[in-house]
Amino acid sequence: MLNLSGKVALVTGASRGIGAAIAQTLAAQGATVVAAARGSNAESSVADMILKGGKAEAASLDVTDQAAVDAVVSATVQKHGRIDILVNNAGIARDQLMMRMKRADWDAVIATNLTAAYSCTQAVLRPMIKQRGGRIITISSVVGQMGNAGQVNYAASKAGLIGMAKALAREVASRGITVNVVAPGLIDTDMTRALAAGTSETWALQIPLGRLGTPEDVANAVCFLASEEAAYITGQVIAVNGGMYT
Repeated sequence: MLNLSGKVALVTGASRGIGAAIAQTLAAQGATVVAAARGSNAESSVADMILKGGKAEAASLDVTDQAAVDAVVSATVQKHGRIDILVNNAGIARDQLMMRMKRADWDAVIATNLTAAYSCTQAVLRPMIKQRGGRIITISSVVGQMGNAGQVNYAASKAGLIGMAKALAREVASRGITVNVVAPGLIDTDMTRALAAGTSETWALQIPLGRLGTPEDVANAVCFLASEEAAYITGQVIAVNGGMYT
């Protein structure tokens, strides 16, 4: 059993799906979780964690707002005295074929998926360096590894996260900070359930394990990387895709 007691974690995009599962799993293992999402969207997830005995609080955060990111990180450190785990999970998709893709949709996806991860990561580095330890875990995607038609902007943002993590892992390793990526495949979330009838079943045929993943599958990988058991793992991409891409 992994033990994250005494650790403080910030999870972005924590209101539903993979983000909510990550926040709940970290809390279940003893971490104090700051669940961040736009508006008050994280409050129901936090309520669930508290009901299950976890320590959690909600934070309203637009990850594309640098000042808001800095404020949430500062408030977390001021209240808890430290920040041990950052999970960059917030993300959006604006799918369209490249020929028809609007610049606004490219910019929105890059800003939310890639630039926001830069902002959140930079904000936590100073307290992590000061305490000489930390875990930075970013959620990429199988699409960032293998590509997918109609998702040029999304694939670019998710591939960029991998490059960012690999470079940063080399920068901060001497400070006791590990930087890793979890790349989910097809996960059973609201987004995949909204697919046209039969599409998700067709996709499942491409997965050797024969099923879509669950948010908990991803959360368990994140929880491991956040733990002391993963202290010698950095700069890596952990694929949680059922064998869809190897």
